[in-house]
Formats: sequence, C-alpha cells, structure tokens
Amino acid sequence: MFLSVLPPLAKGFALSASLIVSIGAQNMFVLRQGLKREHVLPVVLFCAVADSVLVIAGVNGLGRLLAAVPGLSMALSLGGAAFLSWYAIGAFRRAVRPATLVVEGHSRLSLAAALAATAAFTLLNPHVYIDTVMLMGAVGSSLPENQRIFFIIGASSFAAIWFASIGFGARFLAPLFARSAAWRVLDVVTGLMMTAIALILVRGAFA
Repeated sequence: MFLSVLPPLAKGFALSASLIVSIGAQNMFVLRQGLKREHVLPVVLFCAVADSVLVIAGVNGLGRLLAAVPGLSMALSLGGAAFLSWYAIGAFRRAVRPATLVVEGHSRLSLAAALAATAAFTLLNPHVYIDTVMLMGAVGSSLPENQRIFFIIGASSFAAIWFASIGFGARFLAPLFARSAAWRVLDVVTGLMMTAIALILVRGAFA
C-alpha cells in the first residue's frame, strides 16, 4: 500500500532496500572480502551490475518466463545448496585451523576466483530470482512504460549503495578483526548460516 503512493524512482529504491538488506550468503561474502580488503571494487561492481541486470530482465518479462520453466526452481535450489554446503565446509575448516585464518595483507583468492565465488553467491540463489526478477519485475512491469526506467534506476541505485557500504565500510571493523579470534567467530557464524540456508533450499526443492 505504501509503495503505491511513491513515484517510480523512490518505489524502486524502497523495494530494493526491503529485499536486499538482510544477512544473506551474498552479503556475508562481500563483507568478508571487505574485511580482507581483497578485490573489493570488482566484487562490489559485480553485485551491483548483476542486481541491475536482473531487475531490468524482470521488468521486461523474464520473471514470467522463468516461472513457466518446469524444474528450474528445483535445479537452482539444489545447485545453490551444493555450493553453500561446500563454502560452509571451508568456513568451518578455517575456524578450527588457526593457520588458515586470513588476516590483512595475506590474499588468498585470485581476482578470477573472487569473481567466480561472487557469481555463484549471486546467481545460484533461487531467492534472487524470486525477489529481484519476479517480485521487482512484477512491480516494475505494472508501471506505465515511460516510468519503468525510473523504477530501474531507483532499484539499481540502492543496490550499488548497499554493496559499496558493505564492501568498503567493512574496513572500519579492521581493528576488531586484527585478532584471529574474531576471524574464527566470523567463520563459525558464516558456516552455520550457509548450512542453514542450504538446508532450507533443499527442503524447499522437495516441498
């Protein structure tokens, strides 16, 4: 009801904010890269551009096409669950083996590996298609054609601001993460969250 009274740009901005701001797998990965100060700009740009492309695709009807493809939701859910499980195992291994903890100045991921992981966190998450493509696409495509571009700009603007805030704002937490214990806690939390999301995806695939 509230969204219906907003102009298109503000509507896109507000809807994007309500969907992106959560402690999800993608956000945790961007935060970790920010803490490590490792390929932050490419990772942030990838997330922002991918979100914008998905919104554009949704507004132009991709959501309806995806909903009509049988088995796609299950395939995405199982693929995402497998990737998150693999990442969770890596996080738990880092937590129990202090020698593998990553501290500032010791890069562990190449640019290609960082972007590949970012792509997996972004595109292997079924919720990105439900929220960004289908839900935002439905709202955007319901607007008059001359207003849709402003909706897309609003949604894309918030996504860019959000990912930049996580990635580049993480450096202010650097004093806390100068201690290995903080990295250990972050890895345990990350592992538990990834495992929980993977289980939810598997359950949803067979529901």
